[in-house]
Amino acid sequence: MRPVSTTPLAPRDLLRRMFDAAIAAAQPAYCVPPHLPDRPRGRLIVVGAGKASAAMARAVEDHWDGPLEGLVVTRFGYAVPCERIEVVEAAHPVPDEAGLAAAARIVERVSGLTADDTVLCLISGGGSALMPLPIAGITLADKQAIARALLKCGASIREINCVRRHLSAIKGGRLAAACYPARVVSLLISDVPGDDPCDIASGPTVADPSTCDEALAILQRYEIALPDAVRAVLASGRGESIKPRDPRLANVSTTLVATPQGALEAAAAVARGAGITPYILGDSIEGEARDVAKVMAGIARQVAQRGQPFAAPCVLLSGGETTVTVRGAGCGGRNVEFLLSLGLALEGLPGVHALAGDTDGVDGMVDVAGAYLAPDTLPRAWALGLRPQASLDDNDAHRFFGALSDAIITGPTQTNVNDFRAILIV
Repeated sequence: MRPVSTTPLAPRDLLRRMFDAAIAAAQPAYCVPPHLPDRPRGRLIVVGAGKASAAMARAVEDHWDGPLEGLVVTRFGYAVPCERIEVVEAAHPVPDEAGLAAAARIVERVSGLTADDTVLCLISGGGSALMPLPIAGITLADKQAIARALLKCGASIREINCVRRHLSAIKGGRLAAACYPARVVSLLISDVPGDDPCDIASGPTVADPSTCDEALAILQRYEIALPDAVRAVLASGRGESIKPRDPRLANVSTTLVATPQGALEAAAAVARGAGITPYILGDSIEGEARDVAKVMAGIARQVAQRGQPFAAPCVLLSGGETTVTVRGAGCGGRNVEFLLSLGLALEGLPGVHALAGDTDGVDGMVDVAGAYLAPDTLPRAWALGLRPQASLDDNDAHRFFGALSDAIITGPTQTNVNDFRAILIV
């Protein structure tokens, strides 16, 4: 990644360049081609799901010199033109009929293969919702209801994906099992804290050590109402996923081609090029967005006022996936909620600017990546008649930053390496 010029940049411009660099580092055209498999003796079947899957498919087509065929499913608006790989669009984050039909066709595509064939699986964040295939006895409506409840209750992505794996006929290693005896090569773009392949799109091609009992306990913990069919599948163990050492997974290889850490390192290079020292605080930070913001505000204040643990000018970078428990009338959005809480905690502290955004271009259920925060954000909001604390209490940070013209809109980025947060202290 080429650093920016040392010419001084306005804080907002510098933060945006760092965000753009993080997204660029995870572009499929850049990270997929080095990991393509050797040509098989038989067929190459390409399948996949996620917000980056169409762009990954295009990267495969652009660099593959032999015959291939396949099908991938991506979010509405995230399709890119492909000639030999069919691209289907479906809904996210709540699954729909288009995703259901695509998932069934993917399983059909990989069935009946031989040991001479290779299945190239292109998996990225969003694949869980985009590739829904309920286990027998459960309906799409059941999965939609549970998805909506899990998205609002504050459950972590690990908890959500544990439930998904045990209600699916394609996740939790089941897609790889359907490919047997063909070779399976999985290329993953990680959008989860810790980069565990089991949690990226709920692990359709990897073994899952979690159990139906764990999934049921998660649903009970958050007091989510369960349809009788769902409870029966989990209580009986019929939803058990593919476990480690299953012989059907013996010929599966998995490679992470882009990660949140790599994106943060690309942003750090931009900061260094501008004469700002970057500090990566972590690529897998979790917790309620508003609470994480308070901790980050305390660190930023210590830097700005005490020169500890770092001296300004510097930028504090972090990634991961926070959560929002939606209790108000707003639509949530973990990055904007983080920023609004950060702004309230900083109270307009001079010299502190911040940007938070989702690298897929969608924060929560809104087609806005995130927002920008400056020392004058709160005074400008009050001048417009906005009430920052009330907006936070109502989980309405998207409307708040939109009214200030501080929302960041990227459009579909064709990738997804989770949240990006940068706090610049000058």
